Order: sequence, then structure tokens, then C-alpha cells
Amino acid sequence: MRLIVNLPAFNEEEKIASTIKRIPRQLEGIDEVFVQVIDDGSKDKTFEVAREAGADFVYSNGINRGIGKTFRHAVERALENGADVMVNIDADGQFDPEDIRKIIAPILANQADMVSADRFDHLKAKNIPLLKDILNRMAARIIGNFMNVNIKDLTCGFRAYNRETLLRLNLPGDYTYTQEVIIDALGKNLKIMWIPVEVTYFAGRKSRVVKSVMSYINNSSRIILKAVRDVRPMKFFGIPGLTLITLSMIIFAIFLFQYLSHDFKITPYLNYIIFGSGMFIIGIQLLIFSFIADMIKSNRKLTEDLMYIFKKEKYKK
Repeated sequence: MRLIVNLPAFNEEEKIASTIKRIPRQLEGIDEVFVQVIDDGSKDKTFEVAREAGADFVYSNGINRGIGKTFRHAVERALENGADVMVNIDADGQFDPEDIRKIIAPILANQADMVSADRFDHLKAKNIPLLKDILNRMAARIIGNFMNVNIKDLTCGFRAYNRETLLRLNLPGDYTYTQEVIIDALGKNLKIMWIPVEVTYFAGRKSRVVKSVMSYINNSSRIILKAVRDVRPMKFFGIPGLTLITLSMIIFAIFLFQYLSHDFKITPYLNYIIFGSGMFIIGIQLLIFSFIADMIKSNRKLTEDLMYIFKKEKYKK
């Protein structure tokens, strides 16, 4: 059983060496532990420092490509290097590498395909900005309700994946990947668990991903909407469509009551007809979209199954 601990890094020369040295190399149920670093075009000496600190595999994106592409690169390299399990952990030391033992335990016990750290359960994240805390909890609750799953932490990057999950994931995003991976894995009926861990946010440290709150909300919203649309198209389009059709029927019923109660006059209640008709037409359109999107989803599944077979053969151990 081979574990590859992946550290995505961008300008982390000050922290990455200590993080690498704290990664446990002896773990119960694991025969080999390797450390892999993906340098996302750092301007400092992250690449050299990671090698000197004892990382087994160090790769560079060449230029700064973003956390989404960096994660895709990490998955490809981990599969090439024969990973049975891959753990992704921040290079800056916010998370305790000793918690890797807790994160991989459900995978080794065949209880989960993917395990995510949970920063918001009984072990509350220390020094986390209040707005970040609120936005993360809100997004997790909204997506969890839509997917019918209790998502405890939607955006944490400290996660473990078994080989099957690495082969099956579909990763189209460049800006980020954390939300998409959860939604994609749930759409593929992969088993996900959340394990509470302690995390300490460093005072004054600026996010490598989030440039501003508004850009984070905008980009994350687009990513989440696209992912949910692809995974649950009937629900995404169908529920709003049926809701509008139901409301239009209520409006038509109100019009009919008024029409019959007031000497069969239409003109005073013409707005009911116009408004109800508009809602009905839009509702029908959304229902049609749901069926079209569901057909696209079926074709997408066939394509992903072929990609899975291709990747399984490509990365055969």
C-alpha cells in the first residue's frame, strides 16, 4: 500500500521545509510513504527548498496556473507514481501532518473512498476570519441540502483519496477544485466522510487563492452552479420549472374564480392571465431543459466511463 502526500505550493519557501519534515513516514497499514510537491510557478525558492527538505517528487507547473490545474497535475503525478492513496495537505503548515493518520484511516478500513478534514465541527478553526467561516458554512449547507448529504466542510483542501476516486474524478475547474470534487464525487456515488481536525490560520497571512471576497463569491458561485447543473440536472432545472407551473396554475385558478364571480368579465383580471401565462411558459421551458440536460448527463457519463477505462490502463501499476 503506497501513500503519496501531496503539497501544492506557491511561494512557500519559508514554511514548506518544516511541513515536509513533519509528515509521518511510518503509518499503520501503509507500506510506503512518499512526499510529492507541485510548485505552481513560485517566484521564490520553493522548488529547491522542497527538494532539500526531503520531498521524494518535486514538479513545477512552470508558471502560475491556479489551484485547480495544480490539483489535476498532482492527481496525474500521484497515479503515475503508483499511489494507492493520495493525501492533499497545505504546504504552509496550517494543518497538523500528524492528522494524516486520522484522515486515511476510513480509507484503509474500506469505509470511505474520500475523506475530507472538517474545520467547522467541534474542533473550530483557530483565527479563521469571521466572513470566511460564515461563507463556508453557508455554501456547505446550501449544496448539502441540494445534494441530500450532510456536507460538513465544502472547501477544505486537506483530504485523502483512494486510487479509485483519483481515477474517476472529473476536474474541469482552474480557479479552484474543492467544491467541484465534493459535488462530482457525490454524483458518482463515491463514499465521502468528514473527520474533525484542528487548523490554525496565521494572522496577517493573505490567501493564495482568494484575492477579494467578491471575486471569491463570484467564482465559487459559478463553479458550484455548473457542477450542480451537471450532476443533478433534473433537480436543477426541474424543481424551478415545476414550481413555476404550479404557481401559474394557482394564478389561473384565482383568475377563474374572479371571472366567474364578477359577471364573466376578463378585462379587470387580464394581468392574471398575462402573468400566469408567462410563468407557465417559462416553467415548461425549464422542464424541457431538464430533460435535455439529463440526456447530456447520460452522454457525459459514457464519456467519463471511457476516460476511466483509459486512465486505468494508462496508470496501470
